[in-house]
Amino acid sequence: MSPADALPGNPRGGIGGSSGVPGPYASAIARRLAAWTAEGTAARVWRRDPTVWPGAVPESVRSRLGWLDAPSRARAEIARYEALRDALRKDGIETVVLLGMGGSSLAAQVYGAAFDRSGDAPELRVLDSTHPDRVRAVREGIDLARTVFLVSSKSGTTLEPNAMLAYFWSEVVATGAPPGPRFVAITDPGSALERLARTRGFREVVPGSPDVGGRYSALTAFGLLPAALLGIDLDRLLARAERMVIACGPERAPVDHPGLQLGAFLGELARAGRNKVVFWAPPPLTTFPDWLEQLLAESTGKHGTGLVPIAGERRPLDPPRGRDDRVWVELGLDGRPPAFSAGAATPPYLRLALEDPYDLGAEFFRWEFGVALAGAVLGIDPFDQPDVEEAKELARQRMGGSAAPDRSGVSTVPVAEAAPAVGRWASTVREGDYLAIQAYLDPSPSIATGLEEARTALRERLRIPTTLGFGPRYLHSTGQLHKGGPSTALFLQLVDVPRVDLPVPGEPYSFGAIVRAQAEGDAEALRARSRRLLTVQLGPDPVAGLRRLVAEVGG
Repeated sequence: MSPADALPGNPRGGIGGSSGVPGPYASAIARRLAAWTAEGTAARVWRRDPTVWPGAVPESVRSRLGWLDAPSRARAEIARYEALRDALRKDGIETVVLLGMGGSSLAAQVYGAAFDRSGDAPELRVLDSTHPDRVRAVREGIDLARTVFLVSSKSGTTLEPNAMLAYFWSEVVATGAPPGPRFVAITDPGSALERLARTRGFREVVPGSPDVGGRYSALTAFGLLPAALLGIDLDRLLARAERMVIACGPERAPVDHPGLQLGAFLGELARAGRNKVVFWAPPPLTTFPDWLEQLLAESTGKHGTGLVPIAGERRPLDPPRGRDDRVWVELGLDGRPPAFSAGAATPPYLRLALEDPYDLGAEFFRWEFGVALAGAVLGIDPFDQPDVEEAKELARQRMGGSAAPDRSGVSTVPVAEAAPAVGRWASTVREGDYLAIQAYLDPSPSIATGLEEARTALRERLRIPTTLGFGPRYLHSTGQLHKGGPSTALFLQLVDVPRVDLPVPGEPYSFGAIVRAQAEGDAEALRARSRRLLTVQLGPDPVAGLRRLVAEVGG
């Protein structure tokens, strides 16, 4: 192994970090850290010096670095968040339904999965799907009289949470109860959602941080208010984060700086062709890689380069087709056995062991800093997302009845006729590719199980790493990488026929129309970039359709 065998762990001392990096890669990492030492990079980041990221728009960078002091700023808001928590408990609220997408919901999902609920804390449910079957399932699973809806959107103009808000507002109105007290907004000051919330008399409007992008917002209101409602000790969580802030401070040498170490590790390995980052995490940390997925994909997946996060694979693919281009990252808990045994054939790896879930406060900050600096290594701006808007605009055109013609000549294939199309699509696989399954389906447990079976079958057939995302949530997570990153993916888009559609109150479209338009818009954006895409229609019974697809793949 190499000089990089001891990447620093959490500075609190209860977490150790270890790594294995073969010699040539270790030398590149050492040279990068030496250069950052000479250039005073740590201090330049804290001064908000945009030249750390050559080629980025200076004012854009300066306006997106608020995450650096987010933990200290958050302390002033703890009392407010806890007061809302106490008021909801007093009112007998049993369920909080978060309506949001991407950076407005992923951290909340991490907190909800990682921490045990206190006895009187409400249940947190995150709705980040526009599939009508999922919206209906959430509605049928709650008591409106004991539910509060947390509408989470930085811009306040995001299509999905606005449609969800319209639907659940109408449902509360139909009960005869005043709807305002049943809604809380988290949004940036001055947004359209803030204006709407104040006009409608929402129970509370909690401001976000305009100088923090969505994927960097875990330690702002978008993550911390849901955490507080769950009964998580914010003082303890932020104390862990602040220790990592100190360890990543402007005076720390790069060789002893967790953020710069991680940035050099990720960036230099990607430059050397190791751009697929495979994550493992045990319960209760299994949703943390989902948050990391957005951070890596949206921050680095642009201009033909990028880190490809591989989250949720049940076991490592060994060996992949051709040269191994992976990096392994394990996020474990102290006292748990490692997920893999390091050996001569092990790809470069990094292990970070958390003593308990409160160390997530430190890890959120470490990874924000590290991925931002990996962007500097790759020569891109980690704070923009230049390829996201096109798919949204194409979806809006379809919802408005002005769908652009499909220029690719590729149509949706019924699952019963999928075998030849799968064969042709699979024949295009090359060394260095990965599979991206894009499921515009209800994220129910039975469908998720069927998707994992299909994912495993395809992985064994193609011999490449795999990713899986539900649409439209992945558009706010990995969608930037799909369009702007390297052209090394085979895309499998899966659609179905919803059981019963749901109208969006006050709008000329339904939830079924939204999810269909989003699938079609994203497909067109991918095809315009000559991405290798296959769309399969699973029909009205997606579980049976997935079984049929697995049989076709196996054949």
